[in-house]
Amino acid sequence: MTKVGKTPDDIFASTAKKSNRGRPPLHQQEDWTKVTTSLLNRQVVFLDGLANDIRANSGQVVKRTAIIRALIDALELSNIDLTDITSEDECRQVLLQHLTASQIIENNAPDPNEV
Repeated sequence: MTKVGKTPDDIFASTAKKSNRGRPPLHQQEDWTKVTTSLLNRQVVFLDGLANDIRANSGQVVKRTAIIRALIDALELSNIDLTDITSEDECRQVLLQHLTASQIIENNAPDPNEV
């Protein structure tokens, strides 16, 4: 008498779907590299506070890494020339000068709603 139906491989095969381990891929639009860097504790606290404020205001979760990537992209798009800097402090000063200048321009711009 022969059995018709499942083989031992079918019977003992796992029925659970294997989940992909680790974090889900978020960067499908382009290649990416995982980079490890060091931040000061106060910088981590600032990023976490910003992420918490964003979540409180919008309900959306924005992670530290997304904020850091956005800052780098904004710097790239800004065309601010940092090629002459020689230190982190000098980089900070140049960036603050540009941010302050853009805030002054924005604050002094005429309101398009005023007639």
